[in-house]
Amino acid sequence: MKKDLEQQIYFEDMEIGDKVVSVGRTITEADIVSFAGLTGDYNTLHTDAEFAKGSIAGQRLAHGMLPLTYSSGLFTRTSYNQAMMAQMAALTEINWKFKKPVLIGDTIHVEQEVIEKADPRPESDMGKVIFLRTIFNQRGEIVQQGEFKQLIRKYPK
Repeated sequence: MKKDLEQQIYFEDMEIGDKVVSVGRTITEADIVSFAGLTGDYNTLHTDAEFAKGSIAGQRLAHGMLPLTYSSGLFTRTSYNQAMMAQMAALTEINWKFKKPVLIGDTIHVEQEVIEKADPRPESDMGKVIFLRTIFNQRGEIVQQGEFKQLIRKYPK
């Protein structure tokens, strides 16, 4: 990606293949406990160490939505997001897959790539962009992945 990220990014500036990599974040026990309290999801796979010993991972798992939620924060902190933030008009759809469990102590990071652009109504002040967001753990394994479909503003006329 060869963009001056000090400038604002509009729909016309985005190219298929533009890719951003976030910093990492380590998932802690406190994250899981806080997420359970925030959401009310006290499923024993997340909150009961003895019960979770019998799970496929042999230990407590992060809630599936926790890494997805954190991925939003990780992407928001990237310079690419900062440059396009004012042009993000709407998130219209998410298609998401949970591929591997995320465990206490895993460090995740996000890679997000522009995979499709559409300008179905050229007279409109927005275009459609599909981003592929992938969450990796510290071993480089894909733990979650999906598409975010957004409306992005065009340059003012």
